[in-house]
Amino acid sequence: MNIHEYQSKQLFDAAGVAVPAGAVAQSPDEFDAAIASFPEGSAVVVKAQIHAGGRGKGTFKDGFQGGVHVVDSNELAKEKAAAMLGNSLVTKQTGEAGREVRTVYFTEAVDIAKEFYLAILMDRATSKPVVIASLEGGVDIEEVAESSPEKIIKVTIEPTLGLRPYQARQIAFGLQLKGDSFKQCVKLLNKLYAFFWTKDCSQVEVNPLITTTDGDVVALDAKVNFDSNALFRHPDIVELRDESEEDPREVEASKFDLNYIALDGNVACMVNGAGLAMATMDIIKHYGGSPANFLDVGGGATEEQVENAFRILVSDPAVKAILVNIFGGIMKCDVIATGIVNAAKNLELSIPLVVRLEGTNVEAGKRILSESGLTLEPADSLADAAEKVVKLAAEA
Repeated sequence: MNIHEYQSKQLFDAAGVAVPAGAVAQSPDEFDAAIASFPEGSAVVVKAQIHAGGRGKGTFKDGFQGGVHVVDSNELAKEKAAAMLGNSLVTKQTGEAGREVRTVYFTEAVDIAKEFYLAILMDRATSKPVVIASLEGGVDIEEVAESSPEKIIKVTIEPTLGLRPYQARQIAFGLQLKGDSFKQCVKLLNKLYAFFWTKDCSQVEVNPLITTTDGDVVALDAKVNFDSNALFRHPDIVELRDESEEDPREVEASKFDLNYIALDGNVACMVNGAGLAMATMDIIKHYGGSPANFLDVGGGATEEQVENAFRILVSDPAVKAILVNIFGGIMKCDVIATGIVNAAKNLELSIPLVVRLEGTNVEAGKRILSESGLTLEPADSLADAAEKVVKLAAEA
């Protein structure tokens, strides 16, 4: 689960991580109260709040440039905020549609001496947290890793021990900090790691982490992702979810414990198991098609979940054909078949449907489908299913 920058900074502040003072506004009527929290005449940073990076270099639909502006007066701050609020910001991460800005964040401007990059995330190769830091901050870390890998500091954390004092010092040394800045960085690292671990984060990124002209170490930006599987332990974090930033179909799927991700193709997929879902999308591409989604119904889906999965699939106007690819283990093929039949009848399905079943109770499942009276294409293999569904989608 992702949250906004201003929410991340509020959590940082509560965890003892130094951040600039800030205030939010979600309507023009709130601008004055938000800006009043800063000294009159001081420089203010106005930031559009969307779940996407690259805001500063983004462009709004009406041509207004930049989702981040530094201004030197309250009137200019309100002017920039008014241009952002309700407007759609397009960045390299949003796609051409962009994201509507529903919240504007005002923060105090800080005199920057040096910018760094800092992140804590889970390393899937080792299943351990890893701290990534770099002397190059405020830029895309991928570019730094590609062009100057020697500037990347990587420290793996043993989960049973946590961030050790020598590791925090190692990172601060790597960032070439000295004196009080060094001590502040070590303190910030310990606070940030404690936050990462106790809140079950999958990623915490500060880009940039800065030193001010006074030598203070401050998290100037904040991006936090949480492990969705651990959210039951954090009802306070769940309350921060902004469903308006998510695809409506993904929000709907989460209500039924379905793993759904919208894509930009026209072949809808319903599969059990993430690995099989990935393979199904790959083979659709292999036969010249384009998947419209990733949908994993899990290993123990019920007939109700299958029906809701179909309802979500057909709600995408881009979908021209549906491929159901089920390997029955815990998930029984006859249960899936019954769910397919009920869904197709209840939704009056008119989109071409290809079904490939294998595994537990497969013969019973095939019999249910054949006796249903539905117009569908059975498939004997995954390759057969992919070839058929791509052809049907192209004809549609």
